[in-house]
Amino acid sequence: MEKFYITSSIPYVNASPHIGHALEYTQTDVIARYQSLLGKEVTLGTGTDENSLKNVRAAELRHISTAQLCAENSEVFRNLLKSMNILKGPFVRSSVKEEHWSGVYKLWEACKKNGDIYSKKYRGLYCVGCEAFYTEGELIDGKCPNHNTRPDEVEEENYFFRLSRYQEKIEEIIKSGEYMILPQERKNEILSFIDSGLEDFSISRSVSRAHGWGIPIPGDQGQIFYVWFDALAVYLTSAGYGKNEEEFGKIWPADVHVIGKDIIRFHAVYWPAMLLSAGLALPKRLFVHGFLTVEGKKMSKSLGNVISPFEIMDKYGADGMRYYLIRDISTFEDGNFSQEGIRDRYNKELVGDLGNLVNRVLTIAEKSGISVFEGKVELAEGLHLDDILRDMDKGNLHEALERIMEFVRSCNAYVNMKEPWKKSGSELGSILYNLLEALRISAILLYPFIPETAEKISAKIGIDAGTFKIKDCSFKERFEGSLSRGGLLFRKIE
Repeated sequence: MEKFYITSSIPYVNASPHIGHALEYTQTDVIARYQSLLGKEVTLGTGTDENSLKNVRAAELRHISTAQLCAENSEVFRNLLKSMNILKGPFVRSSVKEEHWSGVYKLWEACKKNGDIYSKKYRGLYCVGCEAFYTEGELIDGKCPNHNTRPDEVEEENYFFRLSRYQEKIEEIIKSGEYMILPQERKNEILSFIDSGLEDFSISRSVSRAHGWGIPIPGDQGQIFYVWFDALAVYLTSAGYGKNEEEFGKIWPADVHVIGKDIIRFHAVYWPAMLLSAGLALPKRLFVHGFLTVEGKKMSKSLGNVISPFEIMDKYGADGMRYYLIRDISTFEDGNFSQEGIRDRYNKELVGDLGNLVNRVLTIAEKSGISVFEGKVELAEGLHLDDILRDMDKGNLHEALERIMEFVRSCNAYVNMKEPWKKSGSELGSILYNLLEALRISAILLYPFIPETAEKISAKIGIDAGTFKIKDCSFKERFEGSLSRGGLLFRKIE
């Protein structure tokens, strides 16, 4: 069976997850579940980035140890994945020695052996929020462009990675598509950055500046691994690197990394250079999504507008939140989260379109007394399956879901046009055949987006969701399920 390895980014645990994390987890899971429908053996890797200075400072503000903060908040992230019905896979905590450190050491040794690690004194401007150094020219009015804060001035001796050595090779693999960056706008952004000249970057910091927290550099107890050399390696250790080489050989390389646009430089430039240095295969695709605003404003603790995904799921369920995040947020662009928006989308489409279709069809079918449903295919023309699959393959999740819901709406229109409640016998059987097959196909196509709902639909029409495959998304000669209505899929929310 062909393998497929996909990762989300590895979030900091300085605070609880917000709705932006839910967006990325949903996108990652949709891609993963789609690939499983194609018959691939899918591994979805994630975890938490715990060896960062921002986590240390967050712990200090709470007057607890950094280890306690990481343990508590990593569990909240783990619970979010479970609550959102994200495919279960490896979850690596970067501060846990048994889970991660051996892989970081192995990566270090491979890059060092290749002559790409050296030490020197350095002075730079460091943003703790980004865990990144900036040049004066990259700042806006002397402040970080992402956090609007003045960076710390740092001067110390650190270890560096010879990024400059890989400038031509990185440019080549990106231009050729060997390492594909989506969307094109982000690819152009990175090529422009590379064209300006790549400089070697720091991969360590002093123990004092790290407050003693992090993974020690081998042979130098005065230095701690810089967060990105450590955190990026989670993608390797999630696949078994440094722990289970047989497993690693089966899973690596990553087929897709899903990240936000604020960390693209580390994933599109630093990461492939580190892998090239270590002699490891490159990931195949970098999927870069935009930011979420809330009611038109950037999420901010000071503004009090940070949205908890747990609160949203309490009201709309995991599928309600997942549906809205894909349906209303264009895949690669910035998007706005709105309480009115999710309520309207939920009531209009999940309750009104999909829920109404399932309820109408099963009610009519139950009253019909017909046991075998077959007839002439009349709904296939509205499916546009090739377009749906093309959108999914390109990562255009928003557009693919819209096409699926267009098909659902066309099925409701078909019910209104055919008026099956006025029909009987073979004529009614033929109408119901079209509608039940449409429900079966819709359940398969919706499975990546709203898996719990897809499984409920399949149960109502007597189809095993465990057998879902994209190749079955065509109308068969007859419908061969067993019907049971049960309760409503969705109820209107005021």
